[in-house]
Amino acid sequence: MNKKINIPDNLPEDLVVEILSRVPVVSLLRLGATSKTWNVLIKDGRVAKKHYDNNAPRRPRHSLIIMLIAFRVYLVSVDLHQVYNNKVKIISQFSLKDPVYNCLKEVDIRNIFHCDGLLLCTTKYNRLVVWNPCLGETMLIKPSRFYEDSDIYALGKSSCNKYKVLRINHYGYYPSVPLLLECEIYDFTSNSWRVVGKTSSWLIQEWKSCGMSVNGNTYWLANPSKDTSRDFLLGFDFSTERFTSVSLPGDHRMYDYLIALSVTREDQKLCMLARRARRPTIGDLWIATKIDSSTGAASWAKFLSLELVGKPVSFVSGINFLLDKKDNVLVCRGKPGASTYFLHVVGEDNKCIQMDHHDPKSTCSLLVNYVPSLVQINQSL
Repeated sequence: MNKKINIPDNLPEDLVVEILSRVPVVSLLRLGATSKTWNVLIKDGRVAKKHYDNNAPRRPRHSLIIMLIAFRVYLVSVDLHQVYNNKVKIISQFSLKDPVYNCLKEVDIRNIFHCDGLLLCTTKYNRLVVWNPCLGETMLIKPSRFYEDSDIYALGKSSCNKYKVLRINHYGYYPSVPLLLECEIYDFTSNSWRVVGKTSSWLIQEWKSCGMSVNGNTYWLANPSKDTSRDFLLGFDFSTERFTSVSLPGDHRMYDYLIALSVTREDQKLCMLARRARRPTIGDLWIATKIDSSTGAASWAKFLSLELVGKPVSFVSGINFLLDKKDNVLVCRGKPGASTYFLHVVGEDNKCIQMDHHDPKSTCSLLVNYVPSLVQINQSL
């Protein structure tokens, strides 16, 4: 028999989060519909994270990482202080079932984009699916016209907490410069696409196409279409639905190569790895302490410098990495075809981490930090 839950209105917000986090997920989702205040707390992520921590008391405080391995999504727990014998175990495999044609068949996933615990997935046969693996909910997004392999996608959120999907459609292919880029927004309210702009002034190369979501907006390393050797930081504001060029740290002319972007685990700040022009064996890692998404003005703080050579990781353009500020390290995926190690930790104590995986020949194509979400796709987007 379900018991009624009464929470006084005058309780501190942190205490309400603590109480809600101890309610079963199914009941929690129902509670969100009974109180506007509770619904906000449930949807902003704090209750989901606290709920996960409370229901995993035997696990150490760790980093939850999603890894894309052989077209499948795996949830992995990494505690850099307690990696036994340089191995980590998979917590679970998230199974994405076909939302339309065969609910029993597992879908092959080509790429994923993470935003607030939701995954935007492109499948092997060019379909687009929004997925909350924590709740097991999916939603198929139909195209305005057929999807292309060269399309670039991002899932974001406006200032009024409305989720949207951005599609950048290339007319033409790199290395030949695209004649035109057309940008579309998918509106979950109307279940339809609309064109928000066209440009031929910049392009995003294929190996840099996985953008980083920060505070609901997305950032990429892009190139001016007439100078593909020069990188700049491109941002998209999902509130204004406009692109901006984001200012780079310090005297950006000291860097000849912007290697990759990532997001800090603790406070979800954008970070960027860049190679020095005069000392190309040295890379600097910067964290954006503040970004004005409407103007592109940004403040940066240098986090660490590291040697780019002599590592089991190849620091090439678009390399996928995670930053852990507490442990002062970078976590990178293994080099495809060159190692049985899935993760490499680059910091004071360089180490390689194997993963207890059923197929040692598989390689990891992507890893992202993950925070469980209780956002209901069919009702909350």
